[in-house]
Amino acid sequence: MLDITFIRENPEVVKQGMLNKGEPSADAVDEAIKKDEEWRGLVTEIGELRAESNTKAKQIGQLMGQGKKEEAQKIIQETSRSKEKIKELEEKVGAVRRELDELLYKIPNVPEPSVPVGHTEEDNEIFLSWGNPAADDWREPHWEIASAKNWIDFDRGSKVTGAGFPFYLGDMARLQRALINFFLNEAVKNGYIEMQAPYFVNEDSARGTGQIPDKEDMMYTIPRDELFAIPTAEVPVSNFHRDEILAMDELPIYYTAYTPCWRREAGSYGKEVRGLNRLHQFDKVELVKFVHPEKSDEELESLREYAESLLQQLNLPYRTLLMCTGDMGFTQTKKYDLEVWSPGQKRWLEVSSCSNFGSFQARRMQLRFKNEKGKTEMVHTLNGSGLALPRVVAALVETYQTEAGDVIVPKVLQPFMGIEKM
Repeated sequence: MLDITFIRENPEVVKQGMLNKGEPSADAVDEAIKKDEEWRGLVTEIGELRAESNTKAKQIGQLMGQGKKEEAQKIIQETSRSKEKIKELEEKVGAVRRELDELLYKIPNVPEPSVPVGHTEEDNEIFLSWGNPAADDWREPHWEIASAKNWIDFDRGSKVTGAGFPFYLGDMARLQRALINFFLNEAVKNGYIEMQAPYFVNEDSARGTGQIPDKEDMMYTIPRDELFAIPTAEVPVSNFHRDEILAMDELPIYYTAYTPCWRREAGSYGKEVRGLNRLHQFDKVELVKFVHPEKSDEELESLREYAESLLQQLNLPYRTLLMCTGDMGFTQTKKYDLEVWSPGQKRWLEVSSCSNFGSFQARRMQLRFKNEKGKTEMVHTLNGSGLALPRVVAALVETYQTEAGDVIVPKVLQPFMGIEKM
């Protein structure tokens, strides 16, 4: 969430940020400022009453010492009424604070000035392109190849669970495992600490990273145990240090984790969901950074460059998009999307998002650090996919297919698979 002081001092900036992100109304800003004024007024009143009570307590002691018990008794009665008033106000200030927090949870992060203003995919900017996208007419989409080779079984997955939960078989299962190992090994080489994270999280964790109250409909829930199946490893990994105060010399901290991910993907239809394009369960290697606020901009660029390096090593043509305000999301202040070329479908497929959240998530999680002056400050958080598997697999199968019907294994994956051709 945003700092209420920042909102109070920059209301028009926050309102414009909301509108640029496609929020229908920025009324929550004025409501939050009004509620904050009420809260601060109550806190001030409580402080004044406590100060007055402390003064009267000293008076009572002096009067009792002077033998003036009747005068002391009058003041005791006054302080008793004052304590009751303080108790009432404390209950009220707690309720007002909860109302204020609920309003703050509804206000999205403010986009950085470098983010293009827009509301559609056409408003995203191509930041860079790499490689030469193949355009051979003979190339088939990955679902045709996988079906012919019996590598993916969508029908049995649908029977066992439902649509969007495929089985991977033989060389395709080995390719999945090879990619996971390759991505994790590369992350560790680049300074990330490997982590095995829980696959389910509680409501506090979902709220901490911004899935609540923004993306509830995208998550699978376990009502009996009040848990959520993770939509991405970002959620458990980012919450690892929740409610902690880190030392400044601990920063930056980099984590990587492989997990399956579950997303309901409600409202997805048509050709763009065919094959591996959009699944309800998929595998992903996640990258999470906890950094000093002064370093978060450059850390985003290094995160993007690292994710790009994975596609370069796989020799997959890609492009990097700087996402516009309306296509960026609730929690991000700046985001890049990496899209790989799918020669069988002749279109671009998103395989990674690299995001800077500033202090937005950290404030929700109360993740702080002691700065060089010994003062407590919010950590900045970032995360990126390094990488998401389904569309990488789709692009690999389509890019490395041969006219004879085989699929060449990229050189960097051959040590993990032990074969050169699928």
